[in-house]
Amino acid sequence: MPEQNFANHARLDTGFHKILYPLLFATWIGSGVNLWQSWGDHTRFYSAALLFVLILLTMALGIFGRVFALKAQDRAIRAEENLRHYILTGKLLDPRLHPKQIVALRFAPDDEFPNLAAHAATHATDPKAIKQSIKNWRPDHYRV
Repeated sequence: MPEQNFANHARLDTGFHKILYPLLFATWIGSGVNLWQSWGDHTRFYSAALLFVLILLTMALGIFGRVFALKAQDRAIRAEENLRHYILTGKLLDPRLHPKQIVALRFAPDDEFPNLAAHAATHATDPKAIKQSIKNWRPDHYRV
């Protein structure tokens, strides 16, 4: 696996991001065209409308499934980083830290982590800026 850093840490899953969603979107467009063409034809309209709504619901399920999984990962990361901060400093993370900041701090090595966490809490640092300020990247290959 190549060394992870700010430039290459974002992860795209080929099957999910590059195949499933484009196919769902194309199917939704096609079902919309089918719905439009069957607008005056009462024998086809019901099935065309049903297909359009089902594709829309399938897309919503995919989006919600992705969002819920990421929120669960964020909770786990927050707990891990809180424990790591406690081990390193004897104190819990500053409650002013936003969950997205804590998720960004997971890439900081132990020697940079406490100072970056304190700086992020004091200055309300943007998660992207936190990641960019890390000198020695600590990879996270488990995030999806």
